[in-house]
Amino acid sequence: MMNEPSSPVCYGAGADDQYMGFASRDEIVAALNELLEAERAGARIALASGRGSENVRFSELMRIIRADEAYWCAMLSRQIRGLGAVPSRRTGAFYGRAMDIVDPHERTLFLNRGQSWVVRKLQALMPRVRDEVLHMDLQRMAERHGTNIKLAEAFLQDAG
Repeated sequence: MMNEPSSPVCYGAGADDQYMGFASRDEIVAALNELLEAERAGARIALASGRGSENVRFSELMRIIRADEAYWCAMLSRQIRGLGAVPSRRTGAFYGRAMDIVDPHERTLFLNRGQSWVVRKLQALMPRVRDEVLHMDLQRMAERHGTNIKLAEAFLQDAG
């Protein structure tokens, strides 16, 4: 029987996330905090926009968006704390820019652009997230934002 050479043991499973091409903990915390600030801005925009509107469909759209944004704020905060970090308490600058837009139609278009920005950020981040639970939460967040974008587009098209 001949001794055949064998390859060395692979220790890849024990390598840290960065070595394996995933984002570091600090990168993930920074990205999640940036998303949290954007979600907080979106929730505040939707709340302020829906208040006092006589258009029932518009008020309902803003209620749906605000509820989703608040849900994702809670999820992001929970994930950040799970990483041993402190969630940001700031509201993204997007809020001020949106509130400077008086026309509800134009503000909704702007809000939708913000929702699209969040989806792009999530799509860029997800391949770099090793944690399966966080990845699943981010995937659901991206899908839900896509749904809200379509709802807003349908409303804007009907309001024409």
